[in-house]
Amino acid sequence: MRVPTKKPVLSIDEPEPKAPRADRPPSEGFVVVVDGHFKSEFETAEAAKSAGRKLKSTYPMLKIEIYDAATRVRTLLDSET
Repeated sequence: MRVPTKKPVLSIDEPEPKAPRADRPPSEGFVVVVDGHFKSEFETAEAAKSAGRKLKSTYPMLKIEIYDAATRVRTLLDSET
């Protein structure tokens, strides 16, 4: 005998989370840019640099930059910094 399963109830009151667009730079925070593509967003520059350094240590051939959305400036992350 099959037991009917309940379908999840969708609520109109809750808007769906809006996904960031990959082709537009973010308007706030700091972003790790890998080979010219926006990847992870962070609230602080130190958190973005830490994530960038971790990527660079694992994949040294990548070009890693930190994008500051407030000033719209990209800073190349050196392997030493």
